[in-house]
Amino acid sequence: MTPDMTVHQTIDPARPDALAPELTPVRATRVQFMVEDDKAMLRAARDLTKGLGEAKPGIYWTDMLLSAGVGYAGIATAILHPNLGVQIAAGLVAALAMYRALMFIHELTHIHRDALPGFRTAWNLLVGIPLLTPSFMYEGVHVIHHKRTQYGTIEDPEYLPLALMKPWSLPLFVLVALLAPVALLVRFGVLYPLGLIVPAVRTFTWERFSALSINPEFRRKAPEGDFAGRVRWQQAGASLWAIALIASVFVIGWQPLAIALGVLSLTAVLNQLRTLVAHLWENEGEPMTVTAQFLDSVNVPPPGLAGEIWAPVGLRYHALHHLMPSMPYHDLPEAHRRLARELGTGSTYEGANHPGLLVLVARIARSTMGKRA
Repeated sequence: MTPDMTVHQTIDPARPDALAPELTPVRATRVQFMVEDDKAMLRAARDLTKGLGEAKPGIYWTDMLLSAGVGYAGIATAILHPNLGVQIAAGLVAALAMYRALMFIHELTHIHRDALPGFRTAWNLLVGIPLLTPSFMYEGVHVIHHKRTQYGTIEDPEYLPLALMKPWSLPLFVLVALLAPVALLVRFGVLYPLGLIVPAVRTFTWERFSALSINPEFRRKAPEGDFAGRVRWQQAGASLWAIALIASVFVIGWQPLAIALGVLSLTAVLNQLRTLVAHLWENEGEPMTVTAQFLDSVNVPPPGLAGEIWAPVGLRYHALHHLMPSMPYHDLPEAHRRLARELGTGSTYEGANHPGLLVLVARIARSTMGKRA
């Protein structure tokens, strides 16, 4: 099917209060929308969320530290406890807790550098480097996904038209995440040290294996300025930790590392499953208006607690996040309540709300088989 050419007003997603005055031709995709609803929603996002948007240190620090603490306690129990049932239960709790702790990397890419003094460094030391996922792997990458003209295009590192791909691509997309912890161990424990000696390896590693992206065509540009300095110490720290983990096999045996990698593999699969349903993935590579981007993204609001488990730290409001990228995760529930109450049933805003994980997976699966939901 060849999409029709239409004309819509474009809006900068990073500034929901700024309506662009020009009319720009864009190609309509499967995601349909009305210009009037687009304007009403953006104005509501601006007007109804006044008083929100300030990152609260007490919430960030408490949430992150508790999540990491429970996660590490669970990993230690899974490694040391003699009972297999306890080991499995502890491993499951650890995977969920470390998943929540890890998802603060998303917040780090959006909050102002001065908003939470010391939080970025502490997160990297307590979570990012130990899990071999320091914040540089997301910072400077995720923001491309939020650029108005690059979302859903070949330049977007976090977009694939999964709903338009072959049916077998979905389970492969999720299950390949099982290998992520081992791949990170090789990236920091082998490729990074080798790259210090061989420039070609260093360039290859940076371009291809230094971003949490799902687009295989994405190539990362070299870091610049202050960011380059943060990259250096984070890479060095992760490399030393990876080498220590590899060396631990010759000191305390392979089982502790294997158990820890198993827990983190489950964490990676949870994150990949969330990624699978974070969008509807129905764009075929054309630039999209902000409303189309919003409707291609997913909110899974209450009732129900399941969404908070598989999409933690505000990610159950992913569509709302695309309207208001700088909104702290703890303010998204209130922002959602205000917008849902004001805009009501049948609005554009309601169009991004979905009932749950299984429904979303089924929708995408049917789409890959040529049956639109």
